Amino acid sequence: MNIQEMIFHTIGGLALFLFGMGMLSDGLKKAAGDRLRSLLEKVTRRPIFGLAVGAGITALIQSSSATTVMVIGLVNAALLTLKQAICVILGANIGTTMTAWVVSAVAGTEKFKISTYALPIIALGMILQFVGKRQRVRHIGQILIGFGILFVGIDFMKGAFGGLKVTGGEVPEHVKNVMSAVARYPLLAVLAGTLITVLIQSSSASIMIIQVLAFQGIFSDDWETAFRIALPFVLGDNIGTTITAQLASLRTNVNARRAAMAHTLFNVLGVCWILPLAWSGWFPRIVSAITPWSLGQNTIMLEIAFAHSAFNIANAIAFLPLVGVLEKVVVKLTPKGRGVEIPTVTLERHLLNTPPLAIDQARREIVRMSISARDAVRDAIAAIANDDRRLIAKVAKTEDAVDDFQTQITCYLVELSQRTLSPRMANELPVLLHTVNDLERVSDHAVNITEIATRKIDQRETFSPAAGDEIEKMRAELEEMFDEILPAIDDSDVGAAERALRHEDVLNRMQMDYRRSHVQRLSQGKCSPIAGLIFVDIVDNMEKIGDHLTNIAQGVIAGLQWSSAHNEDAAPAPAAED
Repeated sequence: MNIQEMIFHTIGGLALFLFGMGMLSDGLKKAAGDRLRSLLEKVTRRPIFGLAVGAGITALIQSSSATTVMVIGLVNAALLTLKQAICVILGANIGTTMTAWVVSAVAGTEKFKISTYALPIIALGMILQFVGKRQRVRHIGQILIGFGILFVGIDFMKGAFGGLKVTGGEVPEHVKNVMSAVARYPLLAVLAGTLITVLIQSSSASIMIIQVLAFQGIFSDDWETAFRIALPFVLGDNIGTTITAQLASLRTNVNARRAAMAHTLFNVLGVCWILPLAWSGWFPRIVSAITPWSLGQNTIMLEIAFAHSAFNIANAIAFLPLVGVLEKVVVKLTPKGRGVEIPTVTLERHLLNTPPLAIDQARREIVRMSISARDAVRDAIAAIANDDRRLIAKVAKTEDAVDDFQTQITCYLVELSQRTLSPRMANELPVLLHTVNDLERVSDHAVNITEIATRKIDQRETFSPAAGDEIEKMRAELEEMFDEILPAIDDSDVGAAERALRHEDVLNRMQMDYRRSHVQRLSQGKCSPIAGLIFVDIVDNMEKIGDHLTNIAQGVIAGLQWSSAHNEDAAPAPAAED
């Protein structure tokens, strides 16, 4: 393979990898959703269980890359928290060492490669998407397509550096010469091990290279010396394998990027404290002393496999009690970017047995949902005013977050309603549910506005200065209404809710006045018919947003009963009709 082919395979493979990662993450969220989140939350509630899950999955599929990519996808879809993801990735580091044990026992045996089955997986996914009558089946098809494309991409990247692979137990001569020279310097050996794993995208393959080099006496004729020289390469492999998670996190949210950063951080820190022990001879002597098995000539391969496992187990033991600290460190190292971040809904189910605390927690999450809905409206109007496609994509993600809030808060409140509640709280619950539904409809109207913005951009329509001013005035009125609604929900502030209702009257007048002025502009030829229709659609959606905020304000005034001053017999306000 020439240089041009290597470059093309690498770039194309990376593009396929990222595309597949996006499809996988999207499909996981759509197909699994709350069920998978609930299962993972239960299984990974304790760090040790998360560690076991990561080790078990990776041992089964023999690919830490697959496990870490799936974990990044789950975090990106808000199905795993950052802390849970760190524990699972720690376990994946242990599980991936199983391949080296297989190589030690049966040198040169062909191993299962998931990339071999990538194309059939893609084909199966396509079949499910085309013939699946239920949405869940089509979503599973999307997961399979993303998973298959992802590994096709990895396979292209591996193929681009085929000269570094081990085939049938033979190592290319130029690889032998380079690695023999590098082995004299421990830090350089760590760097070489890292680079090889980064290039071939397989920690298992690079560990096999080290095992075969040591077995063939490339490092030294003395096996104890060869083992000591091989260890820095093995340690470098553990740093290089984190590149897969970093690649997978390139187009994800901040928590997914932080999970990838945690993977890199604890592997790098682990190498930093193990490397001095390895080069001084302490670590090799410990490994040799507690490795009672012998496979004749293959003993050194077995010892490398044991050292690989020992490093990752020791690292996991060292970091497992410090998962909380590691989480705080990666949060500081990976600040939020400019893109939208999907917030994680926090509803503790153990508080359901204490209804007053549970309802306070639900109220807090409703406030967070309100902020997300407000952000969606703000960005949607800015998108249509500035013809900004980036903001259109951002609103879609924010709307996903609002939908997630709605689902989880609703389920939580329904579960709470089955507990023994005071009359006041029993009356409060249906109004809270109405509030959640109204906020979700607000975000839906924000999405409607972005669809109108897309039409405006695609058709290259522009607003007259007067129309632009009217949209800005209506936006400012909505912004002020949100400023009253947030404290009304958060503090049960009846005064703020009453002030919010005044904005609804203003918005209604604006809608009627702006429709009349629009007709005048059309008759005077100041705007095109299409631009006029777009303008009317925007005004109508903004007025409907005001209707839903009015419902919320009326709920605070009449029925939320978050303070003893409210009438306990009041009924919740009806939802706005669209």
